Amino acid sequence: MMKTVRLHDLEFRKSIPTDRVQLAINAVAVRVNHDYKGKRPVILTVLNGAFLFSAELVKKFEGECELSFIKVASYDGLEQKDEVYTVMGAEPSLKDRDVIIVEDIVDSGNTIETIITILEQEGVASYRIATLFYKPLAYTKPYKIDYVGLEIPNDFIVGFGLDYKGLGRNLTSIYKLYPTQKPMKNIVLFGPPGAGKGTQAEVLKQKYDLVHISTGDVFRYNIKNATALGTEAKAFIDKGQLVPDTVTINMLSAEVEKNPDAKGFIFDGFPRTEAQAEALAVLLESKGTDVAGMVALEVDDEVLVKRLLERGKTSGRVDDADETVIRNRIKVYYKETAILKGYYEKQGKYHGVDGVGTVTEITERLSKVIDTL
Repeated sequence: MMKTVRLHDLEFRKSIPTDRVQLAINAVAVRVNHDYKGKRPVILTVLNGAFLFSAELVKKFEGECELSFIKVASYDGLEQKDEVYTVMGAEPSLKDRDVIIVEDIVDSGNTIETIITILEQEGVASYRIATLFYKPLAYTKPYKIDYVGLEIPNDFIVGFGLDYKGLGRNLTSIYKLYPTQKPMKNIVLFGPPGAGKGTQAEVLKQKYDLVHISTGDVFRYNIKNATALGTEAKAFIDKGQLVPDTVTINMLSAEVEKNPDAKGFIFDGFPRTEAQAEALAVLLESKGTDVAGMVALEVDDEVLVKRLLERGKTSGRVDDADETVIRNRIKVYYKETAILKGYYEKQGKYHGVDGVGTVTEITERLSKVIDTL
């Protein structure tokens, strides 16, 4: 199954699969059949986009119904025009009839407003509005939308009757417009204790205008503020159990959602396992992006031990003052990193960087790698 399609000059990514569209249509059909049982409504199809949706509703209608069509214009490519005008009016006369307006999508509501004005002038007995897709964030009119297949964000979509400059109507799944901005640059940043990873994350965040997501910070924020995810995580922690990957990835997903215009993310402390790496890939794919690379600072163990013991003299951290504890932390780090190193090496995305030198020197080495991603 194709995940992207190119229509004219733009690329679209699959957003809603065919089976989900069909389920939405079935749900609308059930409600329409209930409300119009024993009646003979006129199904007024708004052309061109609603013809597929309307055809499905007609096939699923259990009583008698009549068909009528109306064509209005308000779009030119991606841009919605302020003026909405009738191209083809409804025939035959709809006077004293029960009318179901069938739309492919309702966003601003300009088209709906124009059609309702026409119906009121015609003197219809009643009207209700059915739409396959509804954008609540874009809708500005007072008219009730009686039947909604799916509520969607304010994205430009094609498929199942919806088009871009005449193309895409025949697609049975729904595709949304690919972002036109540069691809996001998402970095998985690793470094053993004492390698200066935190310092470099802050520098790189500023240099590349990325959002730094530290798993530790995210956990502390959610637990401190008693969010639903934080409460769920704390319940496992209090029992001495590991927090399930699903909870962790949901926390990260929430952080990603907070930054819809981000140029990319630095993931710090996640993933730790191959399963988590797969979950991160799925999360980013749902946003139309992926991991650009895993960048790991590489420092000799003895240098790390010396750095941490020096830091322990001033930091007050117990785990920086005990050499045995330090060496065990480094051992655990390499055990975790080895798994992920293999995972990302298979994809050509692992990049080891010498972590010995001044902050500026290390930043320059990291930048040389990141600039190629």
